[in-house]
Amino acid sequence: MQQCTAVWWAVVHTQPDISFDVGYVSRFMEKPRQEHLAAVKYLLRYIAGTVDFGIVYPKITKGNNRLTGYSDSDLGGDVDERKSTTGVIFFLGEMVISWQSQKQKIVALSSCEAEYMAGAAGACQAMWLSRLLGDIAGANVQQPVLKMDNQSAIALSKNHVLHDRSKHIDMKFHFIRECVEGGRISLDYVSTQEQLVDILTKSLGRARFCELRNKIGVVKLR
Repeated sequence: MQQCTAVWWAVVHTQPDISFDVGYVSRFMEKPRQEHLAAVKYLLRYIAGTVDFGIVYPKITKGNNRLTGYSDSDLGGDVDERKSTTGVIFFLGEMVISWQSQKQKIVALSSCEAEYMAGAAGACQAMWLSRLLGDIAGANVQQPVLKMDNQSAIALSKNHVLHDRSKHIDMKFHFIRECVEGGRISLDYVSTQEQLVDILTKSLGRARFCELRNKIGVVKLR
């Protein structure tokens, strides 16, 4: 599966649109079967067919430099371990600057729990990006916004009281509560249709994939 190593560079630097796919096939690198090799070859053909695609970075205008992130998760998409996949993407103004697609470390018992854990990953990313931008700009940055499409996960993130449904969740995932309570990030609801990070958590049909690829800023350059 040396091909996986070859395409990781593209994922890390230029192509968030294939992050989920590369991450998924990479799970089988130790004992790949024929279908996994076929999937990698399909990915390589996709990359070859989109060599003229890239990320466009428009000029940042005054007042349009806020960090806006999206976090989401599927539920038990890994058929072997029933673990979910976290997706996080961040924009500075209209520019995509950071993305993550990663299998969660533990099994989530509900979609609320899976998306709560994804939100914690988004909060960590927001804090790191805020500090980085502050160091670069030499000034405080605006409060980052994290958008989620699960109302229950948002409510759980804003409630500092541990209820029965959340007591079993690893304490590290409650970091998002601390960030919200301390005013370091704000949470907004976004409809499932407008959830841009779906492209990082699951396989999509062609039309939806192309729609989200364009919305996250991966477009044809010529």
